[in-house]
Amino acid sequence: MRILLIGAEGPVGRAAASALAAHEIVTAGRKSGDLRVDISDSASIEALYQQAGQLDAVICCAGSARFAPISEMTEEAFAAGLANKLMGQVNLVLKGLAHVAEGGSFTLTSGSLDRYPIRKGSNAATINAALSGFVRGAALDMPRGIRINVVSPTLLEESAEKLRPMIPGHVPVSAHRVGLAYVKAVEGAVNGETILVG
Repeated sequence: MRILLIGAEGPVGRAAASALAAHEIVTAGRKSGDLRVDISDSASIEALYQQAGQLDAVICCAGSARFAPISEMTEEAFAAGLANKLMGQVNLVLKGLAHVAEGGSFTLTSGSLDRYPIRKGSNAATINAALSGFVRGAALDMPRGIRINVVSPTLLEESAEKLRPMIPGHVPVSAHRVGLAYVKAVEGAVNGETILVG
């Protein structure tokens, strides 16, 4: 398969790339990769697809949310998180349908904070829950047998030391397990699913 992997340099992206290394992977990111893209910018997404050519699968492991106590969260900050991690991934699907082959797939990435909320995490929790709703609804209308899923990992082992104070009590998962979730989404038959890891 020819797979476009956005966010390949982050911990989750590296896990996905390693697990899917048997395929041809085209990487993309804001500052690194074979191609450049800012997923919060629709024109940048369109340019990415023009450069990438025909694809069998698209994986997004990119996107950022905003973290702040709800009493300090502003409308602008909340909207910025939605525009990036939520609408960025939604737009990758909307603008990418014509570039993915029949029977291909989109795999998005959320996280566990909608299931296991933390302080200052309301923006991330909202985005993660919305991505699950999006893939369930979109799966019913995807053309040409294209599938769509979202991988929802918890804290990765390699990020645990840095993030444990922010995410207390979460049991880390290995990069290997996270990578297998992307294999399931790309090579398997699941559709409209939130694939939980941890």
